Amino acid sequence: MNGMHMETLDLNLLRLFDAVYRERNVSRAAESLGLTQPAASHGLGRLRLLLADALFTRAPGGVAPTPRADRLAVAVQAALSTLEEALHESDHFEPLVSRKAFRIHMSDIGEGRFLPALMARLRELAPGVRLETMPLAPGDIATALDSGKVDFAFGFLPRVKDTQRAQLLRDRYIVLLRHDHPFVKRRRSGQALLEALQELDYVAVRTHADTLRILQLLNLEDRLRLTTEHFMVLPAIVRATDLAVVMPRNIARGFAAEGGYAIVEPPFPLRDFTVSLHWSKRFEADPGNRWLRQVIVALFSERQ
Repeated sequence: MNGMHMETLDLNLLRLFDAVYRERNVSRAAESLGLTQPAASHGLGRLRLLLADALFTRAPGGVAPTPRADRLAVAVQAALSTLEEALHESDHFEPLVSRKAFRIHMSDIGEGRFLPALMARLRELAPGVRLETMPLAPGDIATALDSGKVDFAFGFLPRVKDTQRAQLLRDRYIVLLRHDHPFVKRRRSGQALLEALQELDYVAVRTHADTLRILQLLNLEDRLRLTTEHFMVLPAIVRATDLAVVMPRNIARGFAAEGGYAIVEPPFPLRDFTVSLHWSKRFEADPGNRWLRQVIVALFSERQ
């Protein structure tokens, strides 16, 4: 713009330019904007000085744009349209046509528990919506939610503070064994069952601090024979060996339903926990965030 700085340009001048360009008449343009004709002429004069171009010349019935105005009109109309769309953004989310991508913190256990049902539901309600899971360290989750790096966090996250949350389900840690494990044949309960855990050897996942904490509280660290990086390998290991694994009951029931596994429920310390959906208050009113929140809560929340 001939060296003109953007800060010297009044947005209303661009609106006036667009109206004159569309109407090809200064009086009609002024009327469409709620201006007097002298005010519109004064504004057009200011814009001519700023751009060092006449912009419009007299023509039968009004004005005609200069070549510079023709080139400028495309950019001005696109800019005003974008601004108008942003300022009047709908407070509704249109799931059937949206192609929005949501980023979610989940552990691998959470992926196994929640993603199959969630993806099936999204296929029905929002076939173009995409999900991306991004496992984060517990200390990074609240900041990631506030910054928009992730939209939601699933899980038992007692160290995550200052977030909005909705309780989804209550669960507890149990021991999963292969169905014909010698340990299963002896019927024990209560404290006797808890003490008998010393007879077992264990496999655990390195990143699942809560299950490792339970083993530590029960002085079973020396019975840990295998530490893996990923949860999903555990069922195959348990089925093929005498190793036991401490894991959430909801997940274990899924494996047990397929056959080949047994569930034992000792009275662990810290065995009961709550899985919640977390989000940032900053994005609470966002239409897409609100919509997916409602879908998730409706799909997974236990009715008390």
